[in-house]
Amino acid sequence: MTDKHELPYRPCVGVALFNRDGLVWAGRRAGKANNEGAGEWWQMPQGGIDEGEDARTAALRELAEETGVRSATIIGEIPGWLTYDLPRELIGKAWGGRYRGQKQKWFAMRFTGQDSEIDISGIGHAPEFDLWRWERLERMPELIIPFKRKVYEQVAEAFRDFAAP
Repeated sequence: MTDKHELPYRPCVGVALFNRDGLVWAGRRAGKANNEGAGEWWQMPQGGIDEGEDARTAALRELAEETGVRSATIIGEIPGWLTYDLPRELIGKAWGGRYRGQKQKWFAMRFTGQDSEIDISGIGHAPEFDLWRWERLERMPELIIPFKRKVYEQVAEAFRDFAAP
């Protein structure tokens, strides 16, 4: 068993994509992408920051890769990083065993396109999601896998003003 305190956090971005009605985009984790444990988990787009990439660029890239959305503008950002640790059973397994969890830079974005733009088929990689919907931001913490819940509570609090039409 790897001692988690010897491992770094994986640098990552997260996106709360708001539509014109103040609802946030939520995707249900696809079966093969869902190596986080049993259950039906919904989350917002998120993913790793590539070497040499800045967080804003990574957020726009991840949003496009996971949802097909390019019609979005950044309207907010949480200062600093939010972190979560993997559960004990995933340390040493997820991400090739190189990380204890993730440190995430979160962005709020406004979706300026049409729902028909959304494509969860996996642009450039296997699909992350098998369903999507617009959801109330305050519900997201109860829909996410439990070990990410504290981060989602912080995101919901920080971006609550964007959750209005």
